[in-house]
Amino acid sequence: MAKELYVGHLPYEMTNDDLRRLFGVAGTVTSVHIITDPDTGKSKGCGYVRMSRDEELTEAITCLDGALVEGMTITVSIANPPKPTATKPKGTGATRQGSRRDRARRR
Repeated sequence: MAKELYVGHLPYEMTNDDLRRLFGVAGTVTSVHIITDPDTGKSKGCGYVRMSRDEELTEAITCLDGALVEGMTITVSIANPPKPTATKPKGTGATRQGSRRDRARRR
């Protein structure tokens, strides 16, 4: 099962293709995603890379963690799994104290 790598401290000018080429030295890259700001579309300096085999993940960490890329020392590590999102129960929006109407009746 392919796992994902977190890559930090990327140069802001780096593209997905650049990142794919960089990690290609360690093996077959199956997907690349650089995190961007939703408002500006500019890179946030980090991303995720998926490799086809676990041995390639280890090789990428060994070769590239701490490497100097365009003047930046990048960090490479196994990505943490995404946290499950908690769903809030649907309701009327009233608090435990009751709705405005209920509070007004108590006065």
